[in-house]
Amino acid sequence: MNEADALDIVRMAIWTVIAATGPAVAAAMCVGLIIALFQALTQIQEMTLTFIPKIVVIFIFLAMTGPYIGSQIFTFSEMVYGRIENGF
Repeated sequence: MNEADALDIVRMAIWTVIAATGPAVAAAMCVGLIIALFQALTQIQEMTLTFIPKIVVIFIFLAMTGPYIGSQIFTFSEMVYGRIENGF
């Protein structure tokens, strides 16, 4: 294994993490913006108002996109194990 192979695996790992976590992070960001707008308009500064909806939305999105996340991780693992099997 040389440096190019190691960098390729690291690059694929980073893209796998981005692709797997992207939907949940985007959903949390949208909910956070909506809650921040609501808090700015009503001047309610309750700490639990920001965390509870985000946690619920993240769990819902993880449940909905679970097969997609699993397939991304499986594809990456299969690629790494294939490289190990073939000697890079």
